[in-house]
Parts: sequence; C-alpha cells; structure tokens
Amino acid sequence: MLHLRYFVAVAEELNFSAAARRLHMATSPLSQRIRDLERELDHRLFERDTHSVTLTPAGEALLPIARSVLEQINSIPWRLREATRPGRSTLFVGIPSGLHPRLRELVNSLAERVDAWYELLRWPGNSKALVAGVCEGRLALALARLPINDPALDVLPVMSERLGAVVPADRFTGRESVALAELADLSFVIAPQEIRSAYFDQLDREISERGIRKRIKLTDSGYGGIAEVVSSGMAFYFAMLDPESPMHGYAMENTTVLPFTDFEPRLETVLIWRRDRASGGDLDELVAAAREIFSIPLHV
Repeated sequence: MLHLRYFVAVAEELNFSAAARRLHMATSPLSQRIRDLERELDHRLFERDTHSVTLTPAGEALLPIARSVLEQINSIPWRLREATRPGRSTLFVGIPSGLHPRLRELVNSLAERVDAWYELLRWPGNSKALVAGVCEGRLALALARLPINDPALDVLPVMSERLGAVVPADRFTGRESVALAELADLSFVIAPQEIRSAYFDQLDREISERGIRKRIKLTDSGYGGIAEVVSSGMAFYFAMLDPESPMHGYAMENTTVLPFTDFEPRLETVLIWRRDRASGGDLDELVAAAREIFSIPLHV
C-alpha cells in the first residue's frame, strides 16, 4: 500500500521533490521505493531525466488501478463504522468560514430531509481541511471553495459570490466603485494559512501580474486582524459584496467594500463528497437528497 501511495504522489506531481514534500519524506528514499516497485512489477513506471519526469505506458495504466485500490483501503474505516453502527447514523457536513446564510438554510433543509436516517451535524474548517476530512471519511459532505482537484471527489457548484475590495474608507470617501490600479499604493493582505482559501492565493498571483506588488503577511490573526490592518489605511483585502454575507460582520469604522470597475473576482463554493460513497456506498440517499436541494446554483 505504501508503495502505491508513493507511486500516485509522484504520478500526480511528476516531480520527485514535490512528491517527497507532499509525503513528508526525503527524495532519495522515495526514488528507491519507486525503483523497488518497478522491480516488483517488472515494469518501468517513469521516464526520468534531469529536466522532467513522465509516466511510461505502464505507469499510465497503473495510475487508475492504484487510485482505485487506495480508495478502497481508505474507505475501510467508515465502511466498518457503518456496518457496526446500529440505528440512525450521525454524519458531519463541513462548513467553511464566511458561509452565506442562504447556503446555511439549504444545509438545514438537507438535515430536515434526511432526519429519519441521519443526524446531520455541521463541522467547521478551512477548505483544505474540509477536503481532507471528506477524503478520509470523517466528513460525509462539505461545502468548500474552489479550486479543488481531487479525482476521488464529486463536485456540485452551489454558489458564486462576487468579491469587492475592502479598503480604508477615508481614502475613498464618496466612491461607489474602485479600479484595481487605484490600489497599487496599498499593500494586499496575505491572510494566515489556517484561514486562507486557495482561491486567495490565485488572486494574489493575478493581482501581482496586474501590477499590485506590495504585500503584508499576517500570522496568528483572523479576519478581525485583516480589518484592523485595512482600517489603519495601509492595506486592502477582498470580501464578498453581498450585504448578507457574514464577512461584513468584520467591518470596522474606517473600512468599506467597493466593487471593481475593471476586475470581477468571484468566490465559488461547491458541495463535495467521495464518489465511491455515493455510488453504491453508504451515502446514496444523502447525496440524492443533497443533489435535489442544491440543484440550482446561487449567484450573488
């Protein structure tokens, strides 16, 4: 099983150093384990040179097999729990910070719909942790922010939220909108990793390419800390424009949120679950109900 995990990591990264970091091990023993697997299977799985790593035909054939085997292994704990758990099951749905209240209402509707079979409880976390929780079987479902690229998951779009610029109010008095270029003399706030969505890393790269180069990186802080820095007049951030968004609860006296005139970032929220748990697995009824309740994506 370990050799298959090593193989999948290298096949997905196509870089031994990146795969080793992902596996929390050194590159040299990882290379040795791949060579051991190649000898055991009597097939070369990767073509390697100083510049690139590519899958051989045998490697391409092995990848879906390895993923399938590992998914089955990963499913053993929750399958065993379900097989030995009597009566009504307790399941958890992951909830990211700043979730729009209309999505919370739909989660409540789902809990009511399946109440006869499941007790559906909410579990908080950032998107990375929620994706990991679904993959590991600790969470039945999760609402999470794109991008998500795990092939073991089904992804259902549920909400698209337009983002605006959180800026110092005194610098934009009387303004109803702002151009991205007008923020070039302010610093973009890099939120702590534990609360930051991968989409905000993507935004960081995009605005850098558009000429916004100054950065302030925060640690050991939350959204209140971000608002504090913006309120001081030296920085800006992104937040949902919709006044219903709970993120407006972090506003301070000298902060305001303005739409962009030349830029339209959107935060995409999706509902995710493990494909193997919904296709003949233990979540068939729950996923069917979720597909119905979340059938129409919301745009705000």
